[in-house]
Amino acid sequence: MPLTLEQIRENCADARALMKRAHAEKFAVGAFNLDNQETLIAVSRAAQKTNSPVLVEVSGGEVKAMGIDNVRDMVENYKDHYGIEMYINLDHSPTVEDAIRGIEAGYEFIHIDISHGKHDATPEEIIEGTRAIVQHAKLTGAIVESEPHYFSGGSNVHTEEIDYEEIKKSFSTPEGARSFVEATGIDTFAAAIGNLHGSYPTPKILDLELLQQVRSAIDCNISLHGGSGTPGHYFEEAAKIGVQKVNINSDMRKAYRTTLERVLEENKTQYAVVKLMDEVIAAVQAVVESKIALFNSAGKAKV
Repeated sequence: MPLTLEQIRENCADARALMKRAHAEKFAVGAFNLDNQETLIAVSRAAQKTNSPVLVEVSGGEVKAMGIDNVRDMVENYKDHYGIEMYINLDHSPTVEDAIRGIEAGYEFIHIDISHGKHDATPEEIIEGTRAIVQHAKLTGAIVESEPHYFSGGSNVHTEEIDYEEIKKSFSTPEGARSFVEATGIDTFAAAIGNLHGSYPTPKILDLELLQQVRSAIDCNISLHGGSGTPGHYFEEAAKIGVQKVNINSDMRKAYRTTLERVLEENKTQYAVVKLMDEVIAAVQAVVESKIALFNSAGKAKV
């Protein structure tokens, strides 16, 4: 059953309170990507076991596969079933229209990413589109996230090496972050400090000194995209510096697929695949729990 506008506003107010707690208590909230119902179950069980607040997120592909309203309904059902603090992030909305649909569907977190849909978007176009979503989000109180330029990588398991000289060209700067936040009025700034989407053959290297400079330059929330394949100590330090949100996708997908492949190979005569999913869910849940420990969010849920 769809949420009422009053319920959506209450959820968004709770989400804002969570971000304030994260800032004050120096923990980050994991934003875990949903591919299907099994990954939602895995995240829900991890949140329940660790008593951690969590975000689950979908972008264009998942929205197309599952439906923007269906995701809202499923998350609400599992949130109630497991008794957990859980919110939805609409990740990388490439257009104003897509982001508005997320706001009106009752998503508490909205990432408007104009450059994702148009890589050559001008700074003026990005600011204009972002400001439009900040304005529309006042309807529900949804938390709006954005960045001033295209973010590198792709949510997959990559075989190529990371070209740091290339991605450094799009690193955040303290001055650029402050200017973008002031121009748009966003709630969350997506920082680029060496993090990039996907996992790679070598571990990622984050510039924590730059992160500290960005944190000192802006008062709003900070998120880190592309958290997969990142050594854990970076997350521990980022939470202490003042990152409130970290996105995780590829590490979960890798655990899901490799476990499913093994289970299918071991059970060649079983065609009711749903009966084989317990190990797959457990593998994804273990990934989520490991991230929660690094983010220092265990025990921080308010239900």
